[in-house]
Amino acid sequence: MAAGRDGDVVLGDDWVTPDNAAPDEIRVKRERRGLFSLRSSPLTRKIITFNLIALNVLVAGILYLNSSRDSLAVQRAAALISEAELIADVIEAQLPAGAPVNLTTGDGIDVADTLAGLDLRGGIEVLVYDPAETLVSRSAGSLTISDTLAAAQAEDRTLLNDGLNWLWERVSAPFSAGAVAPPPLEDQLRAMVSQSLKDGTQLRDNIDMAGSTLFSVATPIMQGDQPVGVVAVASAAGEIDKLVRSERERVLQMFVIATLVSIGLSLVLASTIANPLADLSAAAELSRDKDARKMNPGRIRIPDLTARPDEIGRLSGALRGMVSALYNRIDGNEQFAADVAHEIKNPLASLRSAVGTLRVVKRDDQRDKLLDVIEHDVRRLDRLVSDISNASRLDSELVKEEEEPFDLLQMLGNLGQYLGEDAKAQGIDFITDLPAAPIIVHGLEARLAQVFVNLITNAISFCEDGDAIRVWARKRANRVLIVVEDTGPGIPDQALGKIFKRFYSQRPEEHFGNNSGLGLAISKQIVEAHGGVIWAENIRPTEADITSEPLGARFVVGLPT
Repeated sequence: MAAGRDGDVVLGDDWVTPDNAAPDEIRVKRERRGLFSLRSSPLTRKIITFNLIALNVLVAGILYLNSSRDSLAVQRAAALISEAELIADVIEAQLPAGAPVNLTTGDGIDVADTLAGLDLRGGIEVLVYDPAETLVSRSAGSLTISDTLAAAQAEDRTLLNDGLNWLWERVSAPFSAGAVAPPPLEDQLRAMVSQSLKDGTQLRDNIDMAGSTLFSVATPIMQGDQPVGVVAVASAAGEIDKLVRSERERVLQMFVIATLVSIGLSLVLASTIANPLADLSAAAELSRDKDARKMNPGRIRIPDLTARPDEIGRLSGALRGMVSALYNRIDGNEQFAADVAHEIKNPLASLRSAVGTLRVVKRDDQRDKLLDVIEHDVRRLDRLVSDISNASRLDSELVKEEEEPFDLLQMLGNLGQYLGEDAKAQGIDFITDLPAAPIIVHGLEARLAQVFVNLITNAISFCEDGDAIRVWARKRANRVLIVVEDTGPGIPDQALGKIFKRFYSQRPEEHFGNNSGLGLAISKQIVEAHGGVIWAENIRPTEADITSEPLGARFVVGLPT
């Protein structure tokens, strides 16, 4: 199901485990959970904070770069230059050719009358100066532009922008020096006259008495090649500021909307992460809390979120697998303890019976026979306790010890040389068939040697004079197979599936008590800890006839290389 839904968007508690799959404590907490309960979640606060930080950085960058103001300023400056040059052209067109002109006295042209005949847009001011920087005439535009987009933008209410400006003024007031009133507009424009007479059209931004930004343009009035005056045009007071405030207000409005949406989505996202994690944490804490275990003595079940196509689903699956492995280990330990108690009771019962009988027997031969039974049972108990101790320490030792590379064939050769002498002493042929090239494996050499010692000694114990044991190995791709086979009586068919279980032993009566039944179980555990496999089978004359009498037994160990 998770694979089929890979890439799905998970919202809210869509994938929270069903009620019947969670302990009662977790279900009660989930029923009390609401959207605003996420405020107590540090993860939720982090998600909201990080999302808002990114959004604030974006909005601050937009306001700081102020691209809208720059574009508006360029447009207004270009328009103002065109208007100033157009007014100068109108005045120049009325100048008499070849006659001297004095704008101040009105010789040659009446500047005030000319300006009065022009339709100027509302808000701008036109000032005409003579070359001596004396103001000749002044006029203000009166053309209504309320139906234009610029006027509509300038008239917008800017509550957010004004509020932020007010707050900034209050915060920065203690650190700012007293403001100096700018000179009158007439004086600011007069300062541009000399530069305009020398270099042509000039553009500046000025501050009026109200503190608003405005653009001013000064362009010379030419009579032929001789400048006879300067036309100075100032934009509407605060026009650019109003347009910029309007643009900023729209940005701030979108910021408020985006903030609310971001917080809402962050809460939804946090609920899909924080709530399932809270359930998983609660289940883990229940398994740790002894008081909770007393209240709910049943097994702790991790919520099943494996259907989620994300990392939380994987985490839920991993935790469920760990808990399952833990309970399997607990069950295995309980079963092992029960098996140990059962195996120890048998020799203890025999000892109790022998000791009780020893008190009442009179004949020496009977007393000696009972002492032999007691000695046999004591050796059996000693062997059993040693094997149990070895098996109980095996898990921890396999985890703690470091695996190292070693030559498997050299180890098998040494074992064959040592154990082969015991086999030959009993009249058993011992044959080794190992490749010439070394085979390197990674593992615990001593533990793997324990496996092959157990397999070879088992084969020796089942063989008689005239039988043979063969140990051989072959490399197969990325694995190596080691085989120990003999010509003994073979393994009964009903025992093939049981011989690797703890305390199971299938031996003749004369061998009773000489083995604990843990050897093959320990061998299987060691091999599987190395990522290998082990199995047993009978050697038959033909595989087609499984009812034929076995010619011997074969144990196969496969290890990765």
